Amino acid sequence: MTITTEKALEQDTVLKVDDLCVDFKTPDHGWTRIVDNVAFSVRKGETVGLVGESGSGKTVTSLAIMHLLARNARVSGSVVVNDRDLNSLSEKQLDGVRGAEVAMIFQEPRRSLNPAFTVGDQVAEAVRRHRKCSRKDAWARAVELFDRVGIPEPAKRAHAYPHEFSGGMCQRVMLAMALSCDPDVLIADEPTTALDVTVQRQVLGLIHELQLELGLGVLLITHDLSVVAEVCDRAAVMYAGRIVEDAPILELFDNPRHPYTAGLLHAMPDPVRHAEKMGVIPGRVPPPHEFVESCRFAPRCPYARAECTTDYIPLSTIGTDHLVRCVRTDEISLEDAFYE
Repeated sequence: MTITTEKALEQDTVLKVDDLCVDFKTPDHGWTRIVDNVAFSVRKGETVGLVGESGSGKTVTSLAIMHLLARNARVSGSVVVNDRDLNSLSEKQLDGVRGAEVAMIFQEPRRSLNPAFTVGDQVAEAVRRHRKCSRKDAWARAVELFDRVGIPEPAKRAHAYPHEFSGGMCQRVMLAMALSCDPDVLIADEPTTALDVTVQRQVLGLIHELQLELGLGVLLITHDLSVVAEVCDRAAVMYAGRIVEDAPILELFDNPRHPYTAGLLHAMPDPVRHAEKMGVIPGRVPPPHEFVESCRFAPRCPYARAECTTDYIPLSTIGTDHLVRCVRTDEISLEDAFYE
């Protein structure tokens, strides 16, 4: 990669997370690190997947980016959106950034909407919060957005309440709200988990369509590798608070270099090898107070050796655009790992 190319990619970067750490103060274990030195970036028009099992730290990472964590959280590192480090901004300045430059949609959209107000009022309020416009203009913008995200009869449905919408339609409302002020970055935290398969595809297709139209950078948080394969350009795999692998999507699926990534892929149902036995990763993700400095996946890993349990293992570069946190990368085989 040339210096010119690197500079061009840097200019296209709309979200850059570097050395992000999140600690929570707990009654039993004191300050406990949940997210540990996480780093990744999202470019304009790119979809990056943040993947891992429940408890890996994905959602905490997204909430730390948005500064939506509880008061017992302590955040360090940098979160840069359009050349501004959000971690250095005041709460008032952050209010101007959230929604306007970076927006987020959540796993359970109905719980994110106020049941006492119409969906039109809620989206119009988001518009007025960031734009100097009249109530009439804000309402018109809400109706326009409802039409754009595929809500039928948008002028009529804008007067409806959240309980009058299905889960899929509520997610469309949340998407309209997130896009109401033309952000550069959209964070989608498990946006289709609570939806049936047909609606999942519709919502994912809509997000992709809007991304192409608006040039959004999208951070998609999910545990579903089939979703990642369908919509992401690259993916970062998290385990026990750390990123263990980061690569372009085709490279990640064809040539996983971390045992955890290989295990996740082997545990996927695959119609091509339906006659084979599906892989199983033994054990469980450790609770945060049991996190170690050395490889946190070693107790579950078929490739683990003594060296894996003694020293800190940094992310290393393989090739031009593939990062992995493992000392045994040359031995990883997608075909041999994690049979039970």
